[in-house]
Amino acid sequence: MTTSVRQVLEAKGSATLSLPPGATVYEALELMAKNDVGSVVVADGDCLLGIFTERDYARKLILQGRSSKDTQVSDLMTSNILTVSPTQTIDDCMAMITDNRVRHLPVVEKGRLVGIISIGDVVKAVIADQQRTIQQLSSYIAGDISA
Repeated sequence: MTTSVRQVLEAKGSATLSLPPGATVYEALELMAKNDVGSVVVADGDCLLGIFTERDYARKLILQGRSSKDTQVSDLMTSNILTVSPTQTIDDCMAMITDNRVRHLPVVEKGRLVGIISIGDVVKAVIADQQRTIQQLSSYIAGDISA
């Protein structure tokens, strides 16, 4: 059995942190630190505009010598973002994360942001799937047909 994105969101929750495009990088960092996360969604109402991550901060602000209190997240956010739907599998997410070298995938359903999946969520789901498979195979080998 392969876990779906919807199942992961049901288990972890679908709350997402978002900021308007005019928020400062400093405000984004405060929100991320307060919630112990590595990214925030940048949105104008229900319209997903991009994602701002720790990687954006390190590569686009610090290395350019900019100030986090004077720079808006819209100046540094990644706007060409990959998204997934709740019906996609964790295997799909793993492939997208690996192929595109990203750590976060916003989940969009019917044009609306419904959650976000991180690389940590994907790895956790893959491990859980593997553990279920091992348990089923172990039960089969042991002759326990109820498994």
